[in-house]
Amino acid sequence: MANDNHLFSVTCYNVTMQKQDYYNEFFEKGQQKINISFFELHLPDDDPVYSLKKVMEELDFSGLLACCSDKGRTGYNPIMLYAVVTYANMRGVRAVDRIVELCERDLAFIWLTKGQKPKRDAFYDFKSKKLTGEVLDELNYQFLRRLKREGLITLKELFIDGTKIEANANHYSFVWRGSINYHLAGLLDTIDTLYAKYNTLLHENGYGPKYDLGDAQMFLIEGMEKVRRIIDENRKRKLTKHKKLSNNTVIEIDNCSPLEILKLQKNLMRIAEGEGISFVHSKGKQKTEIQKLYEELEECGNRLM
Repeated sequence: MANDNHLFSVTCYNVTMQKQDYYNEFFEKGQQKINISFFELHLPDDDPVYSLKKVMEELDFSGLLACCSDKGRTGYNPIMLYAVVTYANMRGVRAVDRIVELCERDLAFIWLTKGQKPKRDAFYDFKSKKLTGEVLDELNYQFLRRLKREGLITLKELFIDGTKIEANANHYSFVWRGSINYHLAGLLDTIDTLYAKYNTLLHENGYGPKYDLGDAQMFLIEGMEKVRRIIDENRKRKLTKHKKLSNNTVIEIDNCSPLEILKLQKNLMRIAEGEGISFVHSKGKQKTEIQKLYEELEECGNRLM
């Protein structure tokens, strides 16, 4: 998604810009632009910064903008700051001081900021007060889906391999894929059951058409049957004290991730709010089916991370 316009654009807008104008300002919707030809930015046509901005144009920033205030002096555009932070991550840059430096020296960052030079305080304030964990999860979910639609990435496979995990405060253990597969098989069976319960809840109560919600897409698993066969065989071998078989089959998971589960949780919360259903947390109080399903999905999502 190359961009043919490499000219630095100065956008004319009202200083008292309200938060609903941030989107139009950043993506130059309906704005009067002045192209300054003597400040041409010599960015390569295939620089990923163009793809980033193109993908971001279809994201819903309402959650981020809801954290911004219309009162007081207008600060830096939060959509621009999100774009800068995201582009920095794409280039492997995490340190705020380094991002500030790039906004002053790097052409791609200058193009994103339109020549503005946000300082470290602006980024720290943005990350701590506006880009909350919930907002970031939602934007990242949209961002990944948009990248998939453009064919830039695929979300079909999640490959589970050996991974290093913390066993206790002072030691680390290396857990082989065979051990991971043993626990993962049970977890995926549980998630499969929860997907079915979610769909049943929508159908039996008419929540699907009422809240414009579709069924949870069942994930396809490659390698799972072989993993199950080896698990069953190893249980028999354990009884006869024979050596266990290797269980290093790669499990391929389609359309199942912590973000997918989080999306279902948000749908359940939306239903609960629409139906006037309150979640209870005190002992002795009966939980509704929606709350039980919400909490079960949350537990599985955490285990899947």
